[in-house]
Amino acid sequence: MKKVIAFVSLALLLTIGFPNFVFAQNKVATTDSNAAAQVDTATQLDNADAQVSEADEAPFEETQSFHQVLKNKFIEGGPGWMAPILLCLIIGLGLCIERVIYLNLSTTNTTKLLDKVESELQANGISAAKEVCKNTRGPVASIFFQGLDRYNEGLDIVEKSIISYGGVMMARLETNLSWITLFIALAPMLGFLGTVVGMVQAFDAIEVAGDISPTVVAGGMKVALLTTVFGLIVAIILQVIYNYLVSKVESIVNTMEDSAISFMDILVKNKNAKS
Repeated sequence: MKKVIAFVSLALLLTIGFPNFVFAQNKVATTDSNAAAQVDTATQLDNADAQVSEADEAPFEETQSFHQVLKNKFIEGGPGWMAPILLCLIIGLGLCIERVIYLNLSTTNTTKLLDKVESELQANGISAAKEVCKNTRGPVASIFFQGLDRYNEGLDIVEKSIISYGGVMMARLETNLSWITLFIALAPMLGFLGTVVGMVQAFDAIEVAGDISPTVVAGGMKVALLTTVFGLIVAIILQVIYNYLVSKVESIVNTMEDSAISFMDILVKNKNAKS
């Protein structure tokens, strides 16, 4: 009887305990699988973040603006040779801006000015025409004023004064253009000089290293060529503006000559105008 009771108790214990054991094993396995899944998920998220960060950094490196690239290359060129080239650019641009403003202010509507001078000359005489020229900006009006100021001395004197003062005004229009041409020539010269010095330094490095490997040559060659690049850039910028200034001066001079001829015709028609 005791054996039967003991067997039944053992059977009940096994019956009740085995599912609990299996459930515990399943729970542990589930916990382990969840932890592994979490680790895999975290690893995937880290890899995704790394890929996103790499994807973010790669375009940043590739999409640098032209200004940033230019600034970096300028720094790599070294201050010893880049500073004089930059100085040429600053001074040259300053002179160009001054000339652009001056020449634009010197531009005059000559047709309108001639009509005003003629109408005032016919209506109110020389003094009124001189007042019109005095209140008008530009070299053409200044030439007309000089001619009217010598009107009483005869048309021959008026013509000579217009020619003489026209030469003076032409010289004023061409002021500082020679300095701009100096900086146009000087900037690439400084660049070439920096290139030659850099080449000499590169060959000195090769001689010291006793090897002609690319790592020895590349650094000095790159710095040497950067000076030439920036010197040429400065020269190109100043040359374009200089050509604009020259064409502007020629346009104003041609206008002055044509207006002077028309002005003399007006004086001949109104040679009896009152002073």
